[in-house]
Amino acid sequence: MAGARACASWRTRPGFKEGLDRAISEAKNAFGDGSVFIEKYVEGPRHIEVQVLADTHGNVLYLFERECSVQRRHQKVVEEAPSAVLTPEMRKRMGEAAVNVARSVDYVGAGTVEFLLDANGDFYFMEMNTRLQVEHPVTELITGLDLVKLQIRVAEGEKLPFKQEDLRINGHAIEIRVYAEDPANNFLPDIGRLVTYRPPQGPGVRVDDGFEEGMDIPIHYDPMIAKLITHGATREEAIERMERAIDDYAISGIETTLSFCRFTMGHPSFRSGKYDTHFVRDHFKPEVLDGQDPEEMAAAALVAAALGNGEARSTTVRPAPALSPWKLKRR
Repeated sequence: MAGARACASWRTRPGFKEGLDRAISEAKNAFGDGSVFIEKYVEGPRHIEVQVLADTHGNVLYLFERECSVQRRHQKVVEEAPSAVLTPEMRKRMGEAAVNVARSVDYVGAGTVEFLLDANGDFYFMEMNTRLQVEHPVTELITGLDLVKLQIRVAEGEKLPFKQEDLRINGHAIEIRVYAEDPANNFLPDIGRLVTYRPPQGPGVRVDDGFEEGMDIPIHYDPMIAKLITHGATREEAIERMERAIDDYAISGIETTLSFCRFTMGHPSFRSGKYDTHFVRDHFKPEVLDGQDPEEMAAAALVAAALGNGEARSTTVRPAPALSPWKLKRR
């Protein structure tokens, strides 16, 4: 009866019946079978994925997790390891679940098992990516392992040279994807020539890229031109290094996601670790990139009004951060 009541409540939600009928109709037309699947909707989910590694000798290990919840169009933009919200117990549960997924299909090599995590600490399997992923550098930095080398050795039939209990998390790592996209225009892809391209350097900074100054960014392929990764002893140190690295990244000729990623690093929700896959929807407006955030402008107006009324109070207005070189360079 409880299930029937729950089902009935879903039927009464606006648009549900029409959507269900449309899905059944499309399924019948395309496949001759009107059966449809209904998935659980997870409120405010976090996207957590677990790196696994398996050899041909029956050893399957998990190399901890990555948090991938800052996304646009359901595609990742910022990743970090480890997650800011997992406890050691949750990490162990999710890691062992990922290992069981890999074992169930006799998996060999490097792979990623992806989950959604809800506010109650329950997690749900989404998919397994049977390859190295774009964000694998953050796992390399917190484990000290070379995943590319290990994957090749496994493919050659070698046994993994360590056990699960040998693995430790060393510090914190963050990766941003530098896309040739305009965050002020709904993250639409941008094309053009890299008039200026100077990646940052320094301790705890890594850049994986495939372009050089003077090269053209075409429309035919994935818009990602680089991955910027930072590592620190703590999450705060990794964030601060990322902010400095973004400010030192000089790119002109195209629009990129660097400005959005700089905004993300400084946002209170990201800083506190209290964010989910709706980060862009809930916190980002293109106006913030030009220093014209309506909420900040309204707050400034209130301060000005208070001062205009002659109220005797000490008011400090924090200046906006100076624009970095890549922000000043336009086509």
